[in-house]
Amino acid sequence: MSTATHKPGRSHARFTFFVCFMAALAGLLFGLDIGVIAGALPFLSTDLHIDNRQQEWVVSSMMFGAAVGALAAGWMSAKLGRKFSLLTGAVLFIIGSLWSALSPNVESLIIARILLGLAVGIASYTAPLYLSEIAPEKIRGSMISMYQLMITIGILAAYLSDTAFSYSGSWRWMLGIITIPAVLLFIGVLFLPGSPRWLAARGRYHEAQKVLDMLRSSSEQVRKELEEIRESLKIKQSGWALFKDNSNFRRAVFLGVLLQVMQQFTGMNVIMYYAPKIFGIAGFTSTANQMWGTVIVGLVNVLATFIAIGLVDRWGRKPTLKLGFLVMAVGMGVLGTLLHLGIDTEFQKYFAIIMLMLFIVGFAMSAGPLIWVLCSEIQPLKGLDFGITVSTATNWIANMIVGATFLTMLETLGNANTFWVYGALNVIFIILTIMLIPETKNVSLEHIERNLMTGKPLREIGARD
Repeated sequence: MSTATHKPGRSHARFTFFVCFMAALAGLLFGLDIGVIAGALPFLSTDLHIDNRQQEWVVSSMMFGAAVGALAAGWMSAKLGRKFSLLTGAVLFIIGSLWSALSPNVESLIIARILLGLAVGIASYTAPLYLSEIAPEKIRGSMISMYQLMITIGILAAYLSDTAFSYSGSWRWMLGIITIPAVLLFIGVLFLPGSPRWLAARGRYHEAQKVLDMLRSSSEQVRKELEEIRESLKIKQSGWALFKDNSNFRRAVFLGVLLQVMQQFTGMNVIMYYAPKIFGIAGFTSTANQMWGTVIVGLVNVLATFIAIGLVDRWGRKPTLKLGFLVMAVGMGVLGTLLHLGIDTEFQKYFAIIMLMLFIVGFAMSAGPLIWVLCSEIQPLKGLDFGITVSTATNWIANMIVGATFLTMLETLGNANTFWVYGALNVIFIILTIMLIPETKNVSLEHIERNLMTGKPLREIGARD
């Protein structure tokens, strides 16, 4: 190993931030493809003559593709590297966006959305994983939260774009314009270094050290981090074999699955996919009101994510999650009550929207970014690709279920009961957070791994010795 030293300086911090920012751009494409369908759906439904059930399939087909993409990304990222996976995702974003814009019928559009889902699945798997392996432990939470911020910015940008094109009803432009940032993502990823942990896992320690030399401010930090990586790689088994034979690793995988189910069943993506529909339920019947209301949803989502970035490495993961689930439970519960009583006055209409915005704040400051943070932190290095594959695929399967059932729930349960169900689920998630979720603030990935693999209770694996 080289013993060359380098002086601490801002250049390393700036380069680390640049690398993390470019990786987080994958979240922008993720957000664009989530957000764009909300505004495009009313227009393409009319143009292509599709009913409610087909609308659910147009929405949820991307989630199906994302689940498959996450599974494929697990293999691709492990064998070919994080950078190659991000490049592949960018190419699929480009192809899927163009195909969506040119689709002549609903069947073609669903296929294009599945292709976009593959891209989203690869991005949602690879970007948080890459960020967790690149970022120093003291800013790891905020850097992974930046990925979520880019998702929210993408959603807002999609809502603004949809609103601009809504006046002409140009849903094809709404879907096709995403090609531009997809090309920019591809170009940006070309300049990223490989993950030092992935390189080390392949025995390429010299290359791993070179990357860390660029990212860390002192040779002592590089030396210590490389030693911890070497130690964690002493586990002989990996992936499925480790899952099958090691109960401690299974606990981490199942916790990752639970975290992603909790994130999706908060009900946030119901609002992302069907925002105009929800504004219509709340009494805002004009297309212009619904579209601009959707923009406000996106803006609140972006601004509230800054709360998470500010709190995650100072206040901690667990307290922020508990507060977020409480806020979401209140927002959904009150909104359901208003719908039950009936929204007849202007005050009631706007109060319902305030509750909707309160819910969005709760999600964006907590479960939105922090679930990705925790899932990238709790898996041991030898099981990282397998664990993240399973949890990310779970995210998209749960997402698909939510997207494919919301309109049906409204028809069968009614508006009020549907929102009450989501409110009750958020109360359950507070209890699960208290019982099972660890606090990982300012703790190295290797230290979390040691605690996990020595059998500490899940909620204590972030505890310092």
